[in-house]
Amino acid sequence: MRKRFFLAVCLFGSLGLVALPLVGARCSLAQERPAQKTDSAAASISELATAIEPFMQCIKGEDSQFAMAIEAELSIDGQVQSIQANLNRFDDESFDMILSHPDYAVEIRRRATATAFALPKHGVVFLGAGETDAEDQLAPLGATKRLIGSGCQIATYLPLINGSDAQTVLQLCSNLVQIQRGDAASSWTIDRNTKLKFTSEGDLRSLQVTSEGMNLVARLTQVGQPASANDWPGMRIEPLDRAELERHLSRGVRRALEVLMPSPQLTNPPQMARTVEHGELRYVDGQRLVILSGTPEQIGTAHGKLLRRESERCIDSVLYAFGTAQTIANGRWFRKDLAAAYKRLKPHIPVDHIAETRALASALNQDPDVLETLNVFPELFHCSGFAVFNSATVDGKLYHGRVLDYMTTIGLQDSATTFVVSVEGKIPFANIGYAGFTGSVSGMNSESISLGEMGGRGEGLWDGVPMATLMRRAMEECDSLDEVIKLWSTSPRTCEYYYVFADGQTNEAVGVAATPDSIQFVAAGEGHELLGEGIPDAVVLSAGSRLELLRKRVTENHGKLDVKSAMDLMSRPVAMQSNLHNVLFVPADGVFYVANANHEKPAADRPYVKFDLQQILKSK
Repeated sequence: MRKRFFLAVCLFGSLGLVALPLVGARCSLAQERPAQKTDSAAASISELATAIEPFMQCIKGEDSQFAMAIEAELSIDGQVQSIQANLNRFDDESFDMILSHPDYAVEIRRRATATAFALPKHGVVFLGAGETDAEDQLAPLGATKRLIGSGCQIATYLPLINGSDAQTVLQLCSNLVQIQRGDAASSWTIDRNTKLKFTSEGDLRSLQVTSEGMNLVARLTQVGQPASANDWPGMRIEPLDRAELERHLSRGVRRALEVLMPSPQLTNPPQMARTVEHGELRYVDGQRLVILSGTPEQIGTAHGKLLRRESERCIDSVLYAFGTAQTIANGRWFRKDLAAAYKRLKPHIPVDHIAETRALASALNQDPDVLETLNVFPELFHCSGFAVFNSATVDGKLYHGRVLDYMTTIGLQDSATTFVVSVEGKIPFANIGYAGFTGSVSGMNSESISLGEMGGRGEGLWDGVPMATLMRRAMEECDSLDEVIKLWSTSPRTCEYYYVFADGQTNEAVGVAATPDSIQFVAAGEGHELLGEGIPDAVVLSAGSRLELLRKRVTENHGKLDVKSAMDLMSRPVAMQSNLHNVLFVPADGVFYVANANHEKPAADRPYVKFDLQQILKSK
């Protein structure tokens, strides 16, 4: 479902990029150069260039007026999705775009002084008038450069596309991919996998692209008459700041394209260690480790200086890419929902946490409101966990596993970072998290306390301490399991969450079911109506078939569990395809193991990296 959202978002920015698969997308897959081109092959390329040129002119913006209609069938998660899109460009400032899908519909009207973002299925139009940002805006002129960031694979080919005609582009690409005439008239095959067919009738031209999992037809049609950006009979109009509206859409498209078509910057990022005042960035077997110490303001500033680009991608993933998809899905402006949640949550957030977040925002040159609302994101959307010890493990040691199944489709894995944080006057802790995010969903402190959460229901119940704030407070303030339990019992809580808390010093663990109105603690070996019969010296939390499988694995391996077999408990399908990170804590030893998802595999299918908290604290 979430991939569907992102497909819709991407099409906002990619309608004008319909011909890119012909000139770039396959190039990176070529393993060897084809044989020298024959005269026949050269003639074939020349004919293909003639057919493509009208579409290339649209892509490069050489045609200030054009209309394009697209019908696409795409296979996503094994299901065929049908999407129709229409784009009318009227001049360098104005266009209409209509996107329709069986479940979603979007229409954008941009004029020189106003922009409308309409959701017909929800009967609402978000309308902005006035000025826009210089960069994060939707004017057709130069849109390709603004909507395709360096983290997108297509960016590699933009200079080639923008600076060359179709003949030159295809001549260069033919050194990397095979271009052959097809069996039918006006048809070609690209690299044996992509088939193209062109038809024309007067000034009207169409292009059909067929590849594995995709059938797309693009037609150049007659330009229509522009309607007013304010004219939406029968629909409710909600005014918005135009700069915010266009920023939201443009950055959402740019980030979504990076997630769907990541460049080597994201799939194989450079690993450059750095040190700033109060902070250090290291790489441990390919994973980021950031060590921060000092006052909240010093920690926030160092965080921003060390992880500027990663934080920006996290912001774009959550606020703009996911936010746009969520707005399309429910008809409500995402930032307003998030701001409403934050207004109720803020009174329960410690002032030093807010100070750290604001310092982080300043270091990133971001509006503090952006970072503050970003950090309550988990409250709007709600995994598996276990602790095994004593008779359940080979050596009696406590092993605490934490599975975070949480929206790999929005690209948070690009910002994955393990933090070791020492705030003045507080307990040092490790936080397995994401750049730009100061709260915690998985962590362990130097007093052998480890915590992991599992989201439930209850969206809108926000008059309490945000879950990620409570998690961080426990690591900073609690040196025993009893103190963690007291913190949760005496604090106002939000939504519905489940937790596993563990104490490596006493070899104790507890499962927790918490809502704003009630809290239950499930001791090791204790049965529960939602979790089944108790398993000796074990706490096991999950849901549905994943709970059944996790219980089966723990029972079958009871008494034989160690680091390796405890990791195996978290393997697929206990971990879902959306598995963002897995952590195995061994709190008695002060060590933990982290696996992060990448763009191809969930965390459970990726290697674990060992971190020694005590050694890291000694080395800083």
